[in-house]
Amino acid sequence: QVQLVESGGGLVQAGGSLRLSCAASGGTFSNYGMGWFRQASGKEREFVAHISPSGGRTTYADSVKGRFTISRDNAKNTVYLQMNSLKPEDTALYYCAARYPSSFSGGRGDYDYWGQGTQVTVSS
Repeated sequence: QVQLVESGGGLVQAGGSLRLSCAASGGTFSNYGMGWFRQASGKEREFVAHISPSGGRTTYADSVKGRFTISRDNAKNTVYLQMNSLKPEDTALYYCAARYPSSFSGGRGDYDYWGQGTQVTVSS
């Protein structure tokens, strides 16, 4: 059983930056592909980014490509999401998730463990 705890959300002005963290416990972190998803009010949860167990392969949603960067530190059992050039449409509850098999998937049903989420609000 893997437990995931997100942190780092907050209120930021458009054009600003935030870094989200997700700390994992209870499993072998380096076995899992890790993803970030987000859910805006009244909308479905959507894929944001995925990183392979080694960190050597990353995949992004088109809406965040070039602005967001996913990374991981397996020694610290933590995955990060660096978000730059934030827009009001990035406002959402952001979740991290763990997947095994570790290969890329953008489908939320393919992830086994989820955190509780951290709120990101971008003001215009």
